[in-house]
Amino acid sequence: MTVMTKPVSSYIDGSWVEGSGDFVSRYNPAAPDQVVTSYHQASAAELEQAIGAASAASAAWDGLGILARGRVLVAAAAAIRDRAEDIAAVMTAEHGKTLAESRMEVDASADTFDYHGASARNPIGTEFPSSHPEERILTVRRPLGVVGVITPWNFPLQIPAWKIAPAILHGNTVVWKSASNTPGVSVLLMEALAAVGVPAGVVNLILGPGALGSELVANPLVGGVTFTGSVPVGHHIRGIVCGRGAKLQLELGGHNATLVLPDADPELAATAVVNAAMGSTGQKCTATRRVILVGDGHEDFLARVKDKVSALIVGPGMDASVQIGPVVSPSARAEINAAIDQALADGGEILAQAVLPDGEGSYVAPTVLTGPRSMAICQEEVFGPVTTVLYADTLEEGIELANNTAFGLTAAVFSSDERSIRRCVAQLQAGLVKVNAPTTGSELHAPFGGMKDSTFAGPREQNSAAAATFFTHEKTAYLRLAPKKA
Repeated sequence: MTVMTKPVSSYIDGSWVEGSGDFVSRYNPAAPDQVVTSYHQASAAELEQAIGAASAASAAWDGLGILARGRVLVAAAAAIRDRAEDIAAVMTAEHGKTLAESRMEVDASADTFDYHGASARNPIGTEFPSSHPEERILTVRRPLGVVGVITPWNFPLQIPAWKIAPAILHGNTVVWKSASNTPGVSVLLMEALAAVGVPAGVVNLILGPGALGSELVANPLVGGVTFTGSVPVGHHIRGIVCGRGAKLQLELGGHNATLVLPDADPELAATAVVNAAMGSTGQKCTATRRVILVGDGHEDFLARVKDKVSALIVGPGMDASVQIGPVVSPSARAEINAAIDQALADGGEILAQAVLPDGEGSYVAPTVLTGPRSMAICQEEVFGPVTTVLYADTLEEGIELANNTAFGLTAAVFSSDERSIRRCVAQLQAGLVKVNAPTTGSELHAPFGGMKDSTFAGPREQNSAAAATFFTHEKTAYLRLAPKKA
């Protein structure tokens, strides 16, 4: 198992290219003096080179055929698994998540390449009847061309896999602007793709500042953009991409609620809430941000939550005994702690809190709050291990409270009453509704996406049919026979 301590580079047109921008380093959030990766940032010149390479490679990659491209994806899955321990170690060092979580992410990312590789054999069109006896009406799919991929740091391998695998399967080429906090993981994925023969120009990796993302999505050669990140940046991208008529996929933030009804199993609900709120140090857009207790009789549930949170072990992600690692950076730690302080100033109180380790590191104590609904934390996404307990007298009030944010990514309900469950599934304004399960977690063959400010209306991520819809243009061909020659 190796952790990078050397400079890395962007990957453009089949070669590793040192950027012409500033030299920057990524430090381990559990050990602030330890450099994990360093690199010269790419500039506009390298971005233009990458877009040009992707455009030039597009026709040949499309011409290879979907079955051949599917075999490349399956080979990439195997290459990721071959590098699993190295990727997991770098992920933990750069991001801070526990090594166990990093290993699960690597495995899920390899599964994603396998899944989309296998979907190469899915039907690629539909035939419709024609009113003309010598005519066939067929739909065919054609690639967008160059796809701009912009990914966040919280799932530095899995989210790129969700986007890159289906994009290249369907004949597109990619310019990938990865997150600045996790360059080493991006490089290791690019190494795996290069090792299995992904041709030069088909996938290009740009290590650079966020400003390059705006230039990428504005380029007229980029036929589609897929972005996961914050709401403000997503809305900025939406204005650019929609303004020039390109295809767009956005997955943005969340302020996810879990409703706990009086008949819920207290142990099941408490375990799910704590895992969903605190796992990956709360740095998931699907994390449980609000717990809404409906009706009376939740003393057992709250006691279990308090015990579980108080018992969480916080520390370096490489320590096998640790359950919660540091947050991604000192600035993230300061923002989360400021949000907790603001909640207390708004009239909130702490119900439960884990103990922080001694020593340096970007550690935030996993915290459960309660207080008035007017607290800012009840509306604003805090990207850390913090959740808030609220109360509702009736299910109607609980659903209304759950829906009372600009977000609509995931929601959960814990109950054994089928009537209440059906009502929640129908009325909760969330793209994913989980029943007796945490707000986090999804299956890669099922569509993933939100509602309201959590998304952009359009095809979802992960599911092969949804991916095909987004990463291609659908055309309808009317094939009529020519008259027979005499």
